[in-house]
Amino acid sequence: MIVAVLSVLGAALLVVADQCLKQWATIVLQPMGAMTVLPGIVELRYYLNDGMAFSMLAGKQMLLITMTSLMLLGVLLLLLLRKMGLWERISWMLILGGGIGNLIDRVLHGVVVDYVNFLFVDFAIFNFADICITTGVALLMLWIVYDSVRKDRTENNASLQEGQTEHGAS
Repeated sequence: MIVAVLSVLGAALLVVADQCLKQWATIVLQPMGAMTVLPGIVELRYYLNDGMAFSMLAGKQMLLITMTSLMLLGVLLLLLLRKMGLWERISWMLILGGGIGNLIDRVLHGVVVDYVNFLFVDFAIFNFADICITTGVALLMLWIVYDSVRKDRTENNASLQEGQTEHGAS
């Protein structure tokens, strides 16, 4: 149970970091519009997004708030009730923290503050919460593949040992 509570506290720290960064972006970037970090590569640009990833479902705030809330409740319950390995737990913690960070914006302001803009590729402007969610999903996918390969190897080794035992007994 301690690990579960620590996971939720970790997600809460991610939410605090996300909200602080968005507050900074609002105070500093909104008046100036954009700030170059690495010329031609990345800038910080104040942008309000009323949709989700790549502005999908733009303007559908009630749907986004409802669906996100239900999914995040499921993730919270997973973290609190399910026994899982460290990497899976970290994945869900990142997803929960990032999801709550963006949900807070949606509920309070009707839009999400984005501010990271890659200049070398045509890509959506995003924020720390998006990075947390994307990293969490990527880690979760890697963990699922790793766990599947590990289980297959364990089953194959068990089958080989069983076959050797039967062969040796005859």
